[in-house]
Amino acid sequence: MVVEGEEKQMRSKELTSGSLRTVVLIFDQGDEVVSELSRFAQEAGLTAASFRGIGAFSDVVLGYFDWEQKEYRRIPLDEQVEVTGLLGDIAVEGVTPKVHAHVVVGRSDGTAAAGHLLEAHVRPTLEMVLEETPAELRKRHDPETGLALIDVDA
Repeated sequence: MVVEGEEKQMRSKELTSGSLRTVVLIFDQGDEVVSELSRFAQEAGLTAASFRGIGAFSDVVLGYFDWEQKEYRRIPLDEQVEVTGLLGDIAVEGVTPKVHAHVVVGRSDGTAAAGHLLEAHVRPTLEMVLEETPAELRKRHDPETGLALIDVDA
């Protein structure tokens, strides 16, 4: 995101050190969550992690997996929403860490919408805690669903 001629990036702070890391991630207004989290995972060399977060979005695209079509149906919400729950994991697909996240958002009238997080822009902030997992997690293509699923046998 560019603000007053200065490029800002999501900030992070390692909360633990050693073999396992716990990191707090603070996203700024305008950050696109999935791409920023994917970039962080790649740069940090994450091979397995889980995360949770709260905050708010200026807009979000939820996904609902259509079993018959074997693809995500996009559900765009072009409105300010509160992130009441954001949960997910990171696992390696091929050689790249992949983000898998689900989110529940609250609308101004108190109703909620939920689904797979496809994309979202932060406004004003998103606070996330990410915990590295001791063993590498790998994804494999599942021919029945067409999805890349975590393979516990890998």
